[in-house]
Amino acid sequence: MSLWTSLEPASTTVDPGSTTTVRLRVRNNGDVVDAYRIEPVGDLAPWTTVEPAELRLYPGTIGSVELRCTPPRTPDVTAGPHSYAVRITPTEHPGAATVTEGEITVTPFTEVRAELVPPTVRGWFRGRPQLAVDNLGNTPVTASLSGGDTGDQLSYELEPGNVQIAPGRAAFVRATLRPQQIIWLGSKQQQPYALAVRRSGAEPIDVNGTFVQRGILPGWLAAVLGVVVALAIAFVVIWMSNRPQLQTAAREKPQQAGRLKPDSPPPPPSSPAPPPKEEEKPDDSGDDSDKGGQEGGGGGQEDPEEERTAATAVRELAARSEGRHICYRAFVEGDGWQDAVCDGAEAGTTGKGTPIKALNIAVSGTGGVTGASAYVTEGWRDGDKWQKGDDQADMVIGSTEESDPPMQGYTLQVFDGSVCLDAYLKDREWLEQTCTDPGQWKYGGSPMEENIQLEAVRFTV
Repeated sequence: MSLWTSLEPASTTVDPGSTTTVRLRVRNNGDVVDAYRIEPVGDLAPWTTVEPAELRLYPGTIGSVELRCTPPRTPDVTAGPHSYAVRITPTEHPGAATVTEGEITVTPFTEVRAELVPPTVRGWFRGRPQLAVDNLGNTPVTASLSGGDTGDQLSYELEPGNVQIAPGRAAFVRATLRPQQIIWLGSKQQQPYALAVRRSGAEPIDVNGTFVQRGILPGWLAAVLGVVVALAIAFVVIWMSNRPQLQTAAREKPQQAGRLKPDSPPPPPSSPAPPPKEEEKPDDSGDDSDKGGQEGGGGGQEDPEEERTAATAVRELAARSEGRHICYRAFVEGDGWQDAVCDGAEAGTTGKGTPIKALNIAVSGTGGVTGASAYVTEGWRDGDKWQKGDDQADMVIGSTEESDPPMQGYTLQVFDGSVCLDAYLKDREWLEQTCTDPGQWKYGGSPMEENIQLEAVRFTV
């Protein structure tokens, strides 16, 4: 059995979202009639169709099929050359399958989006929004960031000031806004501003936000103080102008004729002293519970403020934005639970040697999340079970007990879509990001044999 194949053309170019066609020619060099199954393989196979999918050829005859490749306009197919292959399997001799290879070059396209989270920030001395920059194209994006407003009322600190984003990924920039003047007394003021994402050879992307600057002392307090001072001055003036003059009405008694003035007046008659009052003794027979009831009857204490968990954050994010989201927070040794962050932001600390002991994770739009934790020196604990959290519900892995060791790694799984993991280990840089296959789990963190403590994580779905 022998077979001859040819791709025409062997190399071609296609724009994302468009279709390119390649013709495959097959000749039966054997001496029997045979049928050939034709199927694409390789990275571009999911977007390649074959028509017809089977050829039946007599000896010495040639048949042809069309291969149509339509890569999507998404970051899933990066720009550049991609090798592809076609497997031709004879029905009569399945073990003698032949693979023919070609090359398709996907042209680059760029699509960048930016969003402020939250769009409105409030503060007395500063505001701290976060700028999320998403690369929705199929080629890496390098951009610089800057801020501005009308009248130069604000100063800007952006960290980092430049970002390089891989296709399908996002960068998060921390911004600090500081007003040039502090409002000591008065009502709040709104200051519009914009953060710009600038790329070489492209128009800048401006993302608008609002900084609400609060006054240290409210305006109504100044009015109240003015009224109080005015009333005090008026009272003093009126009292000084109408102060009463005290005069004695006593007069010297005239002498009667023929009587001598006594040397001194007679002493006044002494009056008996009033009897001392008996002190009231406390009633020992009474029940102190009545007093306690009266003293405590003013109302119960207010409930403490509800803890803001990862589920709280993901529900707020899901209400503002459709699609899949993941929010999470880290329990850092010596510092406790941090604030929750979402969709690729950093949780934990880097370069400070403070390990993560537990993680609180919640998802939206993935059908829930499950996970388990591995501990330094202990690895997977016997008897530990997978922890599960439903959609928009909290899931916690690890341990916050002081006596328990910190985490060295974790395993995550979502049920709709996939989750991407990134870990920062002690005295190491960020590890290479890995993603789960749909519905499968993936391990992230220190190799089990190295026992290196986990210090920071980043997750996306």
